[in-house]
Amino acid sequence: MLGLLFAALFEVQAQGGRGFWHQEWAIERGDSIPLIHILPVYVFSRPVDLRRYRRLVLAVKKVYPIAKIAKKKMANMEEELCRLPTKKAQKEYIRKIYHEIKAEYTPVLKRMTRTQGRVLLKLIDRETEYTAYEVLKEFRGGFVAGFWQGISKIFGQDLKSQYDKTGEDRMIEQIVIYYEAGLIR
Repeated sequence: MLGLLFAALFEVQAQGGRGFWHQEWAIERGDSIPLIHILPVYVFSRPVDLRRYRRLVLAVKKVYPIAKIAKKKMANMEEELCRLPTKKAQKEYIRKIYHEIKAEYTPVLKRMTRTQGRVLLKLIDRETEYTAYEVLKEFRGGFVAGFWQGISKIFGQDLKSQYDKTGEDRMIEQIVIYYEAGLIR
């Protein structure tokens, strides 16, 4: 009932822009009234925290497209594996895809920083709903996954780390939302 009354009194138009979530215009008796929903802003008390945030933004901007590609490739790979009749054909297909991905992404991954690598692991979990360890274990086997988990531990990373969008990864989630909305360039 209240919605019908509001619709009768106001004409609402929405548009988005840089620095705010979206803007609505309510027209009441011929007057335009802007309703602006402002994005939350992080306030850092120390310069080092601001530098970490900026480093995180740069990391997300660099690795998020890679995580989206990983999601597509994994979906295609799972679909193709369901079509293949034998385990031997599936293993051969996995080996072929592995070599293609390795040839394409090894140069990119070698130039990544540790922060970018950690963010990539988190975003792969966000996009595919599998940790990097689970992906390795599924497609390359438990021994290979365990080996790479050990190597990642040496370098201070964890392939089993899960994405927690409301907990420790809420800042990454907010950056991803801004990036998808085109607010971060």
